[in-house]
Amino acid sequence: MKHLWVRFGCFMTGYNYNILRNCSEAAFKSVKKYTAAILIVCILWFFIGFAFAHRYLSLSFPGCLLAGMLSTLIIVQVEKQIVLSIHPSRLLLILRGCLAFIMSNLGAVIIDQILFEKDIEIEKISYISEKVNRILPLKTEELRKQMAALDTTINKKEQEKDNYVEDISKHPTTTGTTIQTTTKRVPVQTVTSTGKDTEAWKTVTDRTVTSMLVPNPKIALIPSLDSTIGAMRQQKAQKENELLHIRPALEAEMKAHTGFLDDLTIMIQMLSASHVALAFWCLWILFFLFIEMLVLFSKMGDKSNDYEKVVLHHMNLQMRRLDALGKGFE
Repeated sequence: MKHLWVRFGCFMTGYNYNILRNCSEAAFKSVKKYTAAILIVCILWFFIGFAFAHRYLSLSFPGCLLAGMLSTLIIVQVEKQIVLSIHPSRLLLILRGCLAFIMSNLGAVIIDQILFEKDIEIEKISYISEKVNRILPLKTEELRKQMAALDTTINKKEQEKDNYVEDISKHPTTTGTTIQTTTKRVPVQTVTSTGKDTEAWKTVTDRTVTSMLVPNPKIALIPSLDSTIGAMRQQKAQKENELLHIRPALEAEMKAHTGFLDDLTIMIQMLSASHVALAFWCLWILFFLFIEMLVLFSKMGDKSNDYEKVVLHHMNLQMRRLDALGKGFE
């Protein structure tokens, strides 16, 4: 419990506590300083990861926590590249500086979209309106074509119905013919070759044709036509209602599906139109950049402490042992 913070600092920075506890207070202070700098960056990026997952990925609370922890884990691993380098190369310093610049811009963009949320919502009204104006003619034209096709089909069906009605009014009934067939056996007298009279049975078919008046069969077709015409008129009324409310429906749909890139586009438009917003955004970038560079600046400003010298000493001893073993095998 005595060096709990130092143990935590060793976990964050990658220092070996068993080596550090035998070092001077200067090494302890370096660990504490690096830990404080890394914690500041981790807290900041935990919030950024959590907010991004909640706002744009629509994750649940556990999912947002996981996103925040992943962001923190990435930051810790990045900072260890600098902290654990005893003599960081110039290429590593340049790479870390570029990475800090990129991360500061990303962080500023995400944080500003949260801070400028109300302003973005106001600008989003005109942004969505412009998108609707581009899409509306196509949607309207498509609906009008569908309505015209329905009108054509309805007119054909109504003309067909009128023809049926006209024919029924002229010929309400038609003559129907039924044929009944009956078979029976009748005796037939025949004479054989010997001259003897015999009686044989023969099958006779009788056909009876009966004529009667029946209703015109086209009468049964009218109800189905009426049903079809009614369904088409209902479809047309639905299309007309969609055409009447197409603009509010498109605006609501686009507002519900606005994503990160849309918010970013709106924010860029807002920054280009407002010097105050641009200045505030630049301040956020500088703030994030300097926080990202805390560990790098601390590492560059420090001289080698006894912890690093112990590590180098252990490395040199191990190298000598390996060299000695190599010569012994030779």
